[in-house]
Amino acid sequence: MRTNLILKEPFMDAITTHYGRVSRMLHWSMAGLFALQFVTAGVRFVFPDSALEEAVWGAHKPLGALLMLLVVLRLVWALVDRARRPLSLNLAASLGHLALYALMVAVPLAALLRQYGSGRAFSPFGLPVMQGFEGEIEWMTTIGGAVHGLLGWSLLALIVGHVVMVIWHRRRGDEDVLVRMAPGRSCRR
Repeated sequence: MRTNLILKEPFMDAITTHYGRVSRMLHWSMAGLFALQFVTAGVRFVFPDSALEEAVWGAHKPLGALLMLLVVLRLVWALVDRARRPLSLNLAASLGHLALYALMVAVPLAALLRQYGSGRAFSPFGLPVMQGFEGEIEWMTTIGGAVHGLLGWSLLALIVGHVVMVIWHRRRGDEDVLVRMAPGRSCRR
């Protein structure tokens, strides 16, 4: 277990033990949106061509666009706030988080590549992101189609692993990492 040591940076009194409000808001907003996103994908996978799929699938692309925006904001915020973030527990945790971030970027980029290559316009929530055009760019649709789903399900597996490790650390009693990101915390340290 880590001790509270005094650091030399003037803006920090002690090792940061909790994420700030902005980080927590981004984390939990994205967690909720990812849950919805995986529900839509799961319904499409389990109940193809059903009324349920028809009811929920239309939300998949707009939610993906919103998640992409939040991923970019989260990455920018992580860089800006990096000196005030809690330290990783170990190398495995650092690599796991790096993999999560990489997939959070790669999955929607693959979808956007496929979308652009299809020649169809893309306007999530009525905001034009891509103009449509005649024809198709086959290599874009092929690559995007081949990797979007695979990387998406890989992201789900990593998220499940992330949650399992948080629970495992909490139950083991060595380091309760859940409190670092717990909603409703009034202080950073």
